[in-house]
Amino acid sequence: MQWRDAVTTLGGTPGAWPRLEARYAEPHRRYHTLDHAAAVVRDSAWLGETLDDVERAIVAVAAWTHDVVYDAKPGEDEHASAAWAREALDGVAEEHVERVEGLILATIKHDAPADDRLATALLDADLAILGAPKELYAAYARGVREEYAKYPDDVWREGRIAVLERMLSRPLYRSEAARTRWASTAAENLTAELTHWRRGRADHR
Repeated sequence: MQWRDAVTTLGGTPGAWPRLEARYAEPHRRYHTLDHAAAVVRDSAWLGETLDDVERAIVAVAAWTHDVVYDAKPGEDEHASAAWAREALDGVAEEHVERVEGLILATIKHDAPADDRLATALLDADLAILGAPKELYAAYARGVREEYAKYPDDVWREGRIAVLERMLSRPLYRSEAARTRWASTAAENLTAELTHWRRGRADHR
């Protein structure tokens, strides 16, 4: 669902789009661009196809804005994005604004109540890249590394190993549809990247 359609469905004025575009076009971004947001919008719409129109609009707005503030500061970025969304949703009822904020904040730990269908659609879509074909996954991994370029290789390697081990230790996807579509390839991609960084650790001992 396009930004204009989603915000209008929620009773708001969709005038924030140029500012949203400008945010996602910031030069330090490599993966967390408007293309990523659009992919999350697309995949969350597929995963949330049984939601009603208002619920689908809420998920779409959350998908468009979940990384609108991105400075490679986990936690802080999501809180700032939620605040940006609140300011941008002019005319939208408070209950819908709060729901959008909650969905964005759920992406910090990728956790929400099991029966939250809106969160399931958003969170699974946000991780769809993990189950992408190898070349797309590799581009994602390079992009994220470039966004964290302030960290030297050894610090990045240890942090990335911890992230990958954590992702591989638990189910990635909440919905059966997402598991069927992405889980197997995601495990292969994550394992291959983890092997790469562990090999790098061994090489530097």
